[in-house]
Amino acid sequence: RAVAMSVSHSSRLNKLVREQYMRLPQDGLVQVTYVWIDGSGEGVRCKSRTLDKEPKSIEDVPEWNFDGSSTAQAEGSNSDMFLVPVRMFRDPFCLDPNKLVLCEVLKYNRKPAETNLRHTCKKVMDLVKESHPWFGMEQEYTLLGINGHPYGWPDNGFPGPQGPYYCGVGADKVYGRDIVESHYKACLYAGVKICGTNAEVMPSQWEFQVGPCEGIEMGDHLWMARFILHRVCEDFGVVATLDPKPMTGNWNGAGCHTNYSTEEMRREGGLKHIEAAIEKLSKRHDYHICVYDPRGGRDNSRRLTGHHETSNIFEFSAGVANRGASIRIPRQVGQDGYGYFEDRRPAANCDPYAVTEAIMRTTVLNETGVETKDYADH
Repeated sequence: RAVAMSVSHSSRLNKLVREQYMRLPQDGLVQVTYVWIDGSGEGVRCKSRTLDKEPKSIEDVPEWNFDGSSTAQAEGSNSDMFLVPVRMFRDPFCLDPNKLVLCEVLKYNRKPAETNLRHTCKKVMDLVKESHPWFGMEQEYTLLGINGHPYGWPDNGFPGPQGPYYCGVGADKVYGRDIVESHYKACLYAGVKICGTNAEVMPSQWEFQVGPCEGIEMGDHLWMARFILHRVCEDFGVVATLDPKPMTGNWNGAGCHTNYSTEEMRREGGLKHIEAAIEKLSKRHDYHICVYDPRGGRDNSRRLTGHHETSNIFEFSAGVANRGASIRIPRQVGQDGYGYFEDRRPAANCDPYAVTEAIMRTTVLNETGVETKDYADH
């Protein structure tokens, strides 16, 4: 009964009835679901329309609009916002030939909305494309009941201390695996570059990894993976939170560790390029902390305490195989002398466009200080 009370009413609707309708033919028409980031910089929104034929490329998907006053992105007196399609995926919920389409949001004057961080990220990635930057991001999240309590935790009290849950197996160690496996399959079907998943250190906490992705592709694929996660959770009647510290006390927080390399780092002798990049990052720690969560570092300050496998938010550190450092060089990379490194500072609710853009500005474009350069004028 406790479990039944923690899931949404919608999840208890008869899904077999729904399947009857899902099997109906569409007679060549296609349902396209437009997905965008709302005014919070964290939430995703969506709405659908019918196209008279299957789009073969993103250019076949028309621009659309929505009411920005209802998503904290515009005034009611001038509320229309543009949805500009940027990347298309297969729809794992309505199935082929239907599509999910990620969109940028533009204001009435065609300038990017405040939470459209893709716009400047794309400019930077175009500038550094000769470096062939690869990213892989590890998205941690926590499953909550509809009551806001971690899914599967006792109603009054706490589960046993951390230890047996990480990569755990068994009903007393793992909560919500059905959701995780459904999300994985849905991402594979959609064409999202998901590359793995595991149970995390805190019970009800999970992680999936997306990558390797080159340039702007990283943010596009992670945002769509997040949308699919929320949509899968909706079917199961639970909530996925990206809060960096969903439970106070002796519980791990949630990050979005970012693995990164350029072509020269991946070649023989690349370790010296990795070390040079880390040296640049060490001199710009405050700037990166400010862009690694949506609130200028305030969210991450609850997580980056120097405990629970984190570095201290006020200090920069780096080391081989050190999960308590800001930057971790994997042991294998240290042995091989080339490869990639991991920035462990980004919060679970970071914007991947902001994170990947910041890394490129510092390590390839050699920016310093807290100010960023506007490359639009060049």
